[in-house]
Amino acid sequence: MANDKRIGVAIDFSKSSKAALQWAIDNLATKGDTLHLIHVRPPTPVESRNLLWATSGSPLIPLSEFKVPEVMKQYEVQSDYEVIDLCEIAARQKEVIIVAKVYWGDAREKVLQAVDDLKLDSLVMGSRGLSGIKRIILGSVSSYVITSATCPVTIVKEPTSKTERSSSSPQLQ
Repeated sequence: MANDKRIGVAIDFSKSSKAALQWAIDNLATKGDTLHLIHVRPPTPVESRNLLWATSGSPLIPLSEFKVPEVMKQYEVQSDYEVIDLCEIAARQKEVIIVAKVYWGDAREKVLQAVDDLKLDSLVMGSRGLSGIKRIILGSVSSYVITSATCPVTIVKEPTSKTERSSSSPQLQ
């Protein structure tokens, strides 16, 4: 099939990452594509169940398991029903394959690792919209990824009000 694209979406379950997921579904995903949900957890004290996944991340988690809270607890991820609903609708209506992968470590480095590990054709991320001093002090995952990724990166800024959200899709930054 000609449309077998690998699309990554960095998801931290924030409003901006949900907007990025919706944007990727609406604008990039087509029948036969694979949508990779990439979630990065902060590093945790060494635990035996995570030693195997410390460098390579979790195995790919199919949507059928991603939506089961007990399964996601293994990966230290709390299920988000809004994200699950978006994914189920996309899988059904757009006929895309949806899988998730969890990494542990620095978000900037692990998102870049995911781009390479998963051989992504494109990556979509949300932006928290940090300004000036906060961006300098905290750093910006999206800025770092844009300058270092080996694939095209789209940054989606969440709408600022309910009126904008209902009248248009999330804004590109």
